[in-house]
Amino acid sequence: MRKLPQTLINVRYQASAGADPLESEAVQAAVQQVEARLGASGRVLLRKSGTEPLLRVMVEAENAEQASRCARQIADALS
Repeated sequence: MRKLPQTLINVRYQASAGADPLESEAVQAAVQQVEARLGASGRVLLRKSGTEPLLRVMVEAENAEQASRCARQIADALS
């Protein structure tokens, strides 16, 4: 197993009834763009916290700068 640099960003969101920020078109578009840019050389993981209105954005990439830039792009779409 080859370890890659990771960036994790926690993003708070408004917990409105029935609204799922992961289903937002802007978020889905940002994830698709990042996944296309990374190809097979990285990965994206988005998940909600089970205890608070927080989304965790984790990106692995070939280098730390790319991981940070890609995670920030997705986090910005969540804001």
